[in-house]
Amino acid sequence: MSLAVTVHQRIAEIPAADWDATGAGANPFTNHRFLAALEDSGSVGEGTGWHPAHLGLRDEGKLRGVAPCYVKTNSQGEYIFDHAWAEALHRAGGQYYPKLQCAVPFTPVTGPRLIAPDAEGQTALLAAMAQLCQQNGLSGAHVTFCTEAEAALGAQAGFLPRSTQQFHWENDGYADYDEFLARLSSRKRKALRKERARAQDFGGTIRQLRGDEIQPEHWDAFWTFYQDTGARKWGRPYLTRAFFDRLHETMRDDCLLVLAERDGRPIAGALNLLGPDAIFGRYWGAVEEHPFLHFELCYHQAIDFAIAEGLARVEAGAQGEHKLARGYLPTETHSLHWVADPGFRRAIADYLDRERQAVGEEIEFLRDWGPFRRG
Repeated sequence: MSLAVTVHQRIAEIPAADWDATGAGANPFTNHRFLAALEDSGSVGEGTGWHPAHLGLRDEGKLRGVAPCYVKTNSQGEYIFDHAWAEALHRAGGQYYPKLQCAVPFTPVTGPRLIAPDAEGQTALLAAMAQLCQQNGLSGAHVTFCTEAEAALGAQAGFLPRSTQQFHWENDGYADYDEFLARLSSRKRKALRKERARAQDFGGTIRQLRGDEIQPEHWDAFWTFYQDTGARKWGRPYLTRAFFDRLHETMRDDCLLVLAERDGRPIAGALNLLGPDAIFGRYWGAVEEHPFLHFELCYHQAIDFAIAEGLARVEAGAQGEHKLARGYLPTETHSLHWVADPGFRRAIADYLDRERQAVGEEIEFLRDWGPFRRG
């Protein structure tokens, strides 16, 4: 093949059908509709720290592959934390920002990042990222929440691999929630039954809404929930109100909105996106405090849905060892890092070697310490 890589400052520069045909359309977060919703709503772009620089891999002009990329002027909304790296380079007299980020903004979900038909195309995308950094004075390129196979390929191409962890629930063909509970130790099983009963006794009802069941007033309520959570977690919400309107217009069939309602009014909610074999928990919020309602809407209801629909797993977002007691097990996640400065690169490589070992040991320990019955 005669390969070339083009850079696009708006996702709209690439027709949706062409972008999705590369394989990006099979994932709810890398499809054209989701990335366009982020840009068209102003959630990324000017003033956000996320400036689109998407890569298109072309063979004689025809689009064969893509990589969702952004020039970043901060480290917000990434969930692979590198603030200490930025501070270290600054103390040494260097400049960490701007940098190049191959990622889905505000979305700590593993998925394809080097979306190309073969290893040659994926390697070409990685090489283009490094070249883009060199030509534009960027400190480095970071491919976050990539697949394990992409991480292995990137390491061969000279990128530094990084391991982190999340907590995922895995469906072992359970017929219902009770069959899942039967796999847990007696103490954990009793605790979760009590937790769910207490959560559901908040004086209202819980509904799962999908597709056309989701109405504009439901998004109005959820926006209130999201604003409250975003303000407490990040200082201000990452996503704009217009993003949820676009999500409703183009992706409501890919959404599961779980609402707790009391006296006919939504008081809490959790938003999930649906993939071919998984449900992805994204956002939660509430205007009333009720014991364990967060765990019910975000974790237990997602398990119920995954069992009913025969989905392989629930990915409930970044961090959170509290998920372990609810049947979510630690799972390794991957990223890749290319660093322009040779001395800084050596320091990062040494740190990542030690971090990978520590993460591996922690995952092994937590899996052994989990809630499931031994044997």
